[in-house]
Amino acid sequence: MAVAQGPGRPPKYCRRSHRQRAYESRQIASDRGLADDELLLSISSWQQLRDAIYVAEAAAGDAENDLVDAAHPDELVSIITSLRAVIAEVVDAVGEPKAVGHAL
Repeated sequence: MAVAQGPGRPPKYCRRSHRQRAYESRQIASDRGLADDELLLSISSWQQLRDAIYVAEAAAGDAENDLVDAAHPDELVSIITSLRAVIAEVVDAVGEPKAVGHAL
């Protein structure tokens, strides 16, 4: 997002919807007594994230082994492409927490 230059402080959120979700998260966190370093995450979301991290760890180990044997630039591209796909799965698994503590 391009931030408009001009007077005043820069915006904290890139979208109004993000600002609204942050407000809602702070309200839920306050209602549940969450500390600044705590968040709510469903069990299924936690399991999905944990599994994605395990797959990423295994893929990194495989990539390390494959790099030793890679002799052609196309092989390097394939290794990097595979790692990027696994990292994208981790990013997708993270999602947004249902509530976060007060500190942003």
